[in-house]
Amino acid sequence: MSTVAIEEASVPGTRRSTIWVLPLVVLVLLGGVWAYVSSLTLDSIETRTLAPEVVLTALWQHVQLVITSTLLTIAIGVPLGVLLTRPGTRRAGAIVLAAANASQAVPSIGVLVVLAMVFGVGFWMAVVALVLYALLPVLRNTMVGIRQVDPALIDAGRGMGLSPREVLYTVELPLAVPVMLAGIRVALILNVGVATLAAFTNAGGLGSVISSGISLNRMPVLIVGSALTIALALTVDWLAGLAERVLHPRGI
Repeated sequence: MSTVAIEEASVPGTRRSTIWVLPLVVLVLLGGVWAYVSSLTLDSIETRTLAPEVVLTALWQHVQLVITSTLLTIAIGVPLGVLLTRPGTRRAGAIVLAAANASQAVPSIGVLVVLAMVFGVGFWMAVVALVLYALLPVLRNTMVGIRQVDPALIDAGRGMGLSPREVLYTVELPLAVPVMLAGIRVALILNVGVATLAAFTNAGGLGSVISSGISLNRMPVLIVGSALTIALALTVDWLAGLAERVLHPRGI
């Protein structure tokens, strides 16, 4: 068996026979919803709410919320996680993790409401809430990934004359990448789901379609909004899996 084949078999979910399962599921889901809606005679409210430009705008707003909040989560969580594994700041790690646990334990709708009451509504308030909610897996996995590096490898790097910064970048972070990527993947999926609540702070997204279906008592609208959210979550998970496969260090 070739080296490439061995590496593909060693990473879960990356076998060629299964890599296209999620895209097929998404296509079947979207095709089924389209067939269902096409078979109905929509009234004027449903037609207006499910207009292509309305749905696509909500989808794009949702994607923007997820991308922006995830990038900010990575930009905060990874450096903070690295910092909290350094000798001088390790004692603060438990405190920061406790705060991150608390932010995730609080219901996401509660975080959104509190921020809306204090700072107002809009896109960035929803992003702040999403970052607070998704920070824990990125922060925790960064810390766990670095802490699980074999101390003997770190000592070997120091014995070769590497500075602490060089040991971090050439030994610790490369070995921690798989665990860190898993945390980022979890944060992505969390953000897709929680972003539906951003509609309650006037930030748009697919949550606005879902809430319209509930408030207007229109089942087709509710089904379309829910199905698009599921399809987006599956697509993001698939793309994150591909990125994890590409970025996974060889030989680890």
